[in-house]
Amino acid sequence: MPEGSHLGQVTSFQGFEIPGVIVVQPKKKPRGGELTEDEKERNRTISKVRVRVEHSIGGVKRCRIVKDKLRNWKLGFKDFVMETCCGLHNFRLSFRLWNYEMAVI
Repeated sequence: MPEGSHLGQVTSFQGFEIPGVIVVQPKKKPRGGELTEDEKERNRTISKVRVRVEHSIGGVKRCRIVKDKLRNWKLGFKDFVMETCCGLHNFRLSFRLWNYEMAVI
């Protein structure tokens, strides 16, 4: 990953770091303790972004070719399939009655 980029990760990967990358991760509740209100608010903010990302991934996976086993070994074909499916997802979103500002992948 390029230096200075942000990596959103789940709490199960605690301790995983890439040099030069900013890790954005929710705070776990300490054993026998509670989170502060600031920590809870930060977790909510991270969760809002994560939900939108998960919904986008689900929208891309509507194209079955993305989630099925791909047996074509041509160089760059898997990337082309993913780019095409992301484009179809964005195209589908552009014709909704509502439009998310950050819906573009």
